[in-house]
Amino acid sequence: MAKISEIFGVNVFNDDVMKERLPKETYKQVQLTIQTGKRLNDEAARIVANAMKDWAIEKGATHFTHWFQPMTGVTAEKHDSFISPVDSGNVIMEFSGKELVRGEPDASSFPSGGLRATFEARGYTAWDPTSYAFIKDNVLCIPTAFCSYGGEALDKKTPLLRSMDALNREGLRITKLFGLDDVKRIVTSVGPEQEYFLIDKSVYNQRQDLVYTGRTVFGAKPVKGQELDDHYFGTIKPRVKAFMSDLDEELWKMGVLAKTEHNEVAPAQHELAPIYTTGNLAADHNQLMMETMQKVASRHGMVCLLHEKPFAGVNGSGKHNNWSIGTDTGLNFLDPGETPAENAIFLLTLCAVIQAVDDYQDMLRISVASPGNDHRLGANEAPPAIVSIFLGTELEEILDAIESGTAYVGQERELLKIGVHALPRFARDTTDRNRTSPFAFTGNKFEFRMPGSSASISGVNVVLNTAVAESLRQYADELEGSEDFESDLQALIRRVIHDHKRIIFNGNGYTDEWVEEAGRRGLLNLRTTPEALPYYVSDKNVALFTRHKVYTRAEMEARYEIHLEHYCKVLNIEALTMIDMSRRHILPAVSKYIHELSDTALAVQSLTTSAVCAFEQEQIAEMSGLLSDAFRKTKNLDAALFGAKSVSGSQELADYYRDRVFTAMQELRISVDTLETMTPSDVWPFPSYGELLFSVK
Repeated sequence: MAKISEIFGVNVFNDDVMKERLPKETYKQVQLTIQTGKRLNDEAARIVANAMKDWAIEKGATHFTHWFQPMTGVTAEKHDSFISPVDSGNVIMEFSGKELVRGEPDASSFPSGGLRATFEARGYTAWDPTSYAFIKDNVLCIPTAFCSYGGEALDKKTPLLRSMDALNREGLRITKLFGLDDVKRIVTSVGPEQEYFLIDKSVYNQRQDLVYTGRTVFGAKPVKGQELDDHYFGTIKPRVKAFMSDLDEELWKMGVLAKTEHNEVAPAQHELAPIYTTGNLAADHNQLMMETMQKVASRHGMVCLLHEKPFAGVNGSGKHNNWSIGTDTGLNFLDPGETPAENAIFLLTLCAVIQAVDDYQDMLRISVASPGNDHRLGANEAPPAIVSIFLGTELEEILDAIESGTAYVGQERELLKIGVHALPRFARDTTDRNRTSPFAFTGNKFEFRMPGSSASISGVNVVLNTAVAESLRQYADELEGSEDFESDLQALIRRVIHDHKRIIFNGNGYTDEWVEEAGRRGLLNLRTTPEALPYYVSDKNVALFTRHKVYTRAEMEARYEIHLEHYCKVLNIEALTMIDMSRRHILPAVSKYIHELSDTALAVQSLTTSAVCAFEQEQIAEMSGLLSDAFRKTKNLDAALFGAKSVSGSQELADYYRDRVFTAMQELRISVDTLETMTPSDVWPFPSYGELLFSVK
């Protein structure tokens, strides 16, 4: 492998490249666009496009694309070559400013939730200069937003950029209150940890369910799983290490800050974590990371599984969204700091997050809602579906002391007066981490542990940014014009702690006692996606996002419909896959084996006068009963799917799929998985869990 310093960012049209290739005045205009959002004029766009084209061609690129993130959850791209014909019959290499700034892909086949009619095909992609262009597979990729002809956001990037603007706008009001006049911009830093599975391509290709759905809809528990905890942080197998090294190099070339890699808990499970970067870049980079993982795995004869729960009975995969907020001058609002002023900003920001999570716990739950994540949340590997905040004992005691106006017993017995005293010094790691907490404070950031491994992180950060912006808006409204800022700040923080402390929980989120306690506190327990989604379009949530111009009401209603439709389609595909695997493969294989057992039993009986073929007879009886049961349950699942056709209304249909179809799927799986444990491996038509999870040697 080449030196990291030599390859990092070589395929990125980054600040260094722009500074080298652009005229000084054009470079300044681009920087102004990046920092303030001011539109780049046509002449500057032309100059940037020409420089970008020359650079890309030198790197071997032949095509360009507007790289965007539609509501499918994956990226999209349409490639155009740089060539343009000339009168002589030859071609020249061109790329105009207009082509850089705007594209026009067909929008009719992307999910729109009713925002667009099928016959209305026009859509626009708009260059996002805050995310650097990069080269991938000899194609110049230009990160863009995607909207409809009428201007409605049809992607995940546009709302994220809007939410960052909202947080910047309200955050600047707060910095002005503290006299931080040198601050020009409020920024978020995000670092998403990415979990995934690697299995051999040969066994993957034999599993119809993995190919069609990304998860195994059937599969008996292997004799060895994760019980010994011997895979977690274990020695990385040479084949996996070769994949990781190749992956790192590919990501580094595209400027993705891949850093930490290790084995995760389940066999064949691994994790890759990046260094933190701004929220918009982090979202783009995570999409690139997932795409590159799958591409590189294929080169190594493996398949990268990003489904939240590809294997029942072993840990699924999540994506921990580490989030913090600060300034362009380097101040982290979630770092307690050394001075009373820094402490005051820390406490106010901490209160803003606490209030945001409490007020919009429903939206945070929705931001991670998916059919795949429903399998994972609440299992002993992921947080429960109840949203709560972990602060650690010492920080919670400090907040309790502030709320009650009593001395903090952990340090000198002194009242904590915000803006006068510095916080008692407490270590970042003063308490243990709580892996059962959905939203945990980890020293100078929050770790949101609920997102699923396949999800775009844009959704969760849109909610976080906007909800915290709303808290800051309320605080700025209250404190601007205050005649006694210190006293009013103290009263505000004390009130917020009192009003929202129900969301703070430092205990074990897996216990039944917590479920009961959360209910008494009035916290929501939205266990499935159909339960959560109606909250998306509640008046409270629509008011939040429209107030901060992150979504229009129409855009929220459209996303509600898209989520419902996606849930139903995923379960429909999974159910059809189960029926096909059962009828065409599993039932015939088991029936044939039972017939062979019967022939064996008859042959043995014909040779002896008194022999009783106990094994064959008992096996035949038990397996015949299970076979009949599986056949009946397959028909029940088929009938449940047919019944879905008569259900009207998107929410009603999602509820039906959860209650009838998914229940029928679970019942069929029980019978089939039991049959697998009784059928010889050379007869069973699909690779077992053991073969899948231990396929990479």
